[in-house]
Amino acid sequence: MLLAIDMGNTQTALGLFDGGELVRSWRMPTDRSFTADELHVRLLGYFRMYDLALSDVDAVAFAGVVPQLSRAWRSVARRLSADAVVIGADTAEVTKVNAPNPSEVGADRIANAVAAETFYGAPAIVVDFGTATNIDVIDAGGYYIGGAIAPGLRISMEALTARAARLASVPLEAPAHAIGSTTVEAVQSGAVIGAAAMAEGMVARIKAELGAPNARVIATGGLAGVVAGSTDAFDDVDGQLTLKGICEIYRRMCER
Repeated sequence: MLLAIDMGNTQTALGLFDGGELVRSWRMPTDRSFTADELHVRLLGYFRMYDLALSDVDAVAFAGVVPQLSRAWRSVARRLSADAVVIGADTAEVTKVNAPNPSEVGADRIANAVAAETFYGAPAIVVDFGTATNIDVIDAGGYYIGGAIAPGLRISMEALTARAARLASVPLEAPAHAIGSTTVEAVQSGAVIGAAAMAEGMVARIKAELGAPNARVIATGGLAGVVAGSTDAFDDVDGQLTLKGICEIYRRMCER
């Protein structure tokens, strides 16, 4: 089985695939201080929750932005006697990136582009609500061609509450109305409905630039579900899109 790992700046998503089927998924904090020992222990705990055996993992594929954790996960793969594949330069031959500096494109964005084309078709637009809100654009040929990066919901909320102590306890969820009748609702409106409105505007502009009014729009990331209820800009909400992309890239590497 394949263990796919998507290391974000705040959270790490783990997905266990049997062939192309996602069997289980977990989320854990992205802690740069974690050693290979700590990652191994956490992984063992997740597997035991569902009576799964770590010995069944024969490959590990990961996309990430934290070099020290990439090294730690490589060490975990070695302990499991599993093949390790890092999304990026090593997998460039099976992915499509049309950018001035392909090496600067985040591995998670490449995985999103691959999954979008594979499972939803091209052209496509992926809005990934994570630590940052990434918008990834895939042209009609299936190539990642660029996009946009904006502060994520949690970053925006943290910046706001750091300057306004009385707002520190506002839960990150969508209010019933854009016009907040209380301070809490007003903050929620600005954060969640504001993020939805930003996505609507950016998607409309990108579709116009692409000349593709029918481009498929997919929302993903840990906060996609929070935002999706406040807009009709998304054709699909797929919280596991990045993990599916990692799995697909690994499958292509095996077939080359």
